[in-house]
Amino acid sequence: MHPADPGVPELLARGRIEVEGRLVEASNATLLCSVEHDGVAAECVYKPVRGERPLWDFPDGTLAGREVGSYLVAEALGWPLIPPTLLRDGPFGPGMVQLWVDTEEGSDLVDLAEPVDVPDGWLAVLQAQDHRGEPVVLAHSDHPDLRRLAVLDVVINNADRKGGHVLHAPDGAVFGVDHGVSLNAENKLRTVLWGWIGNRLPDEAVDRVSELRALLEGPLAAELAEHITPKEVQAISARIDRLLDEGVFPEPS
Repeated sequence: MHPADPGVPELLARGRIEVEGRLVEASNATLLCSVEHDGVAAECVYKPVRGERPLWDFPDGTLAGREVGSYLVAEALGWPLIPPTLLRDGPFGPGMVQLWVDTEEGSDLVDLAEPVDVPDGWLAVLQAQDHRGEPVVLAHSDHPDLRRLAVLDVVINNADRKGGHVLHAPDGAVFGVDHGVSLNAENKLRTVLWGWIGNRLPDEAVDRVSELRALLEGPLAAELAEHITPKEVQAISARIDRLLDEGVFPEPS
C-alpha cells in the first residue's frame, strides 16, 4: 500500500494489528505488524509506549507522541516525507503506528565511501577513518527530497537523523523515520545531513516554512499540544523564525 493512498489513515486507525516480529536493532521496542480492515491489509511499524527506554533529556512516555507530532509538522509543510503516523491502542497498549515503507535495495542516499569513490552529485559531510585506519568520507545525495528532509529536521529539532533513518522507496520517494527524539525545546539537532551548510534556503522551503509559521498560530498548535508541551510548540515557531532570519542551512553548534 502506498503512503499517499487516501485509505491509509483509516486502515492504520481502525485496522486489526497482528504482531509479526521485532526489529531488534532498534533501541526501543519496535514491532513489525500486519494491519487489516475491511479486506484491505498492509504492514506497519508499532512502537508501544510501554516499550520506550527512559531518556535523561526527554520525558518518559512521550516518544510515540513526538513521532506523531513530527508527522503533523511534515504534513503541514506539504511535504509527505514521513509515512502516515498516528497514535492508537495496540496489542501492547497505546503506541505509535506507522505505515511500513519498502526500500529499493542498493539505493541508499547516505553512505560511507572511499574519497575517490564519492558518487557524482553527492555532498561530502566529513572525512574519517574506518576500523582499518583507511580514509573514508561520509556523504549524501543532493536529492531535492533529502534537502527538504534536512529543512524538516531543523524545524522539528531532530536529535537522531542517522543514514538508516532515510528510506528510498522503489518509486523514488524519500521518507524519514524514527522521530521519537524530536521537538525538544532545547537545541538538540543531530544529523548526518550537513551537506548544505551555509547554502541559501530554496525559495520553496522559505515559502513552505513561512506558511507553517502562520499555521502554528491556529489549530495546528492545538493538535501538536496533544503530543508535546506548550513550550515545545512555541519552540517550533522560534526555530522557524531563526531559520527564516538567517536564510541558510545551519551548521552544527
